[in-house]
Amino acid sequence: MKVKITPFRSTLSICPVCKKQIAARLVKKSSGWYMEKFCDEHGSYSTVVWRGAPELTDWDKYKSPAEDSPPPCPSACGLCSRHLQSTCCVLIEVTSRCNLHCSFCFAESEDGHRENEKTPDELYKIFRELVRDGRSFLQLSGGEPTVRDDLPEIVAAAKRAGCDSIQLNSNGIRLGEDRAFTKKLADAGLSFVFMQFDGLDDHVYKKLRNRPLLQKKLDAIRVCDEFNIGVTLVPTIVPGVNDNQIGDIIKFAIENSPAVRGVHFQPVSYFGRYPQTPKNSDRITLPEIVTAIEVQTNGLVKTKDLAPSCCDHPRCGFHGDFVVLPDKLLALTQSDNQNSCCSEPSSEEALRNRRFVSRRWKRDGTPISDNLDMSSMDAFLSRVKTHGFTITGMAFQDAYNLDITRLRRCSLHVYDNGKIVPFCSYYI
Repeated sequence: MKVKITPFRSTLSICPVCKKQIAARLVKKSSGWYMEKFCDEHGSYSTVVWRGAPELTDWDKYKSPAEDSPPPCPSACGLCSRHLQSTCCVLIEVTSRCNLHCSFCFAESEDGHRENEKTPDELYKIFRELVRDGRSFLQLSGGEPTVRDDLPEIVAAAKRAGCDSIQLNSNGIRLGEDRAFTKKLADAGLSFVFMQFDGLDDHVYKKLRNRPLLQKKLDAIRVCDEFNIGVTLVPTIVPGVNDNQIGDIIKFAIENSPAVRGVHFQPVSYFGRYPQTPKNSDRITLPEIVTAIEVQTNGLVKTKDLAPSCCDHPRCGFHGDFVVLPDKLLALTQSDNQNSCCSEPSSEEALRNRRFVSRRWKRDGTPISDNLDMSSMDAFLSRVKTHGFTITGMAFQDAYNLDITRLRRCSLHVYDNGKIVPFCSYYI
């Protein structure tokens, strides 16, 4: 009798309870790929990491270095020589306060705690150090950064320090409610906003954010548009809640171009306030989102228009580059382009690649042409500038599915008291 051999890949992970680094393997089953691991003290875990097409082995062709010792993540986290990618974008939490209390949140945000918030002058010194080290692409995050009245001063400090791109991660509430505040952010040099945007009805927001928010989101897009601040929509996709709205969110974003610069999907990860071990049915994987994009947009965006991340590990995300034309969405993605913007942080090529990515999310003030004849090269190139559009995704790892092989290729890092820490390690 022949025995069927199940293919697998060896890696390292951590125990979700004690956080000790343990051996793990990715195992192919009929329903997808699963991470299986065992802790001597806390038992075994099996977590889905890849379900559906494209097949994992077709998508992920990355090979780990031979005869190489992995880092002791996350117990000694910070970038060491065993990490294989430098920083593309560095995140700084400017507050732990928030004006929401979401069911799914990276941070354990609290109300009213200001004592640990650094002043704009203190942050300026950090920004200068980051720029000197080649880390000039900055995310301001929290908590909710807009609860700080001095956020425009923080943006101005980052600009003065030489940060090329200054991204704001925000739920958008204050951006729509406080027009004068948003204008100050624009005047200070804010590059663009990554705005929490989970769906197109208030049922979704009540479920995920505990209050109706759709009109707040629409107001934020309108006010940001008024001040020429590009907005990328960031939906956290949760099975059974908003996974049926993936296509509608993309269509909404396209209809609101050039105010909206794209959509950045985040499959739900289980950090923070989630109180129990999630079931595999509670998860949605990258290929399921990629497939849903094509199906739910009726082929407006095709799977072939989306390519694996080249900044991070291929299983960390995908990207697609487009231009919104008067009558269609034109894909510009170079699926065979493996140029990373974070392999060498100070190289001119790396900086050029980062600036290219940033320009797709920014609005640079180029006037929108009335010439809709795309047979004219000048008109087409102008359209690429004004109506650039991206569709991206990032699958963050939690304690149940953390893969050290992926973590070593992380290029989204968090500044933490002088250390630069891979994003997923920091939030675990």
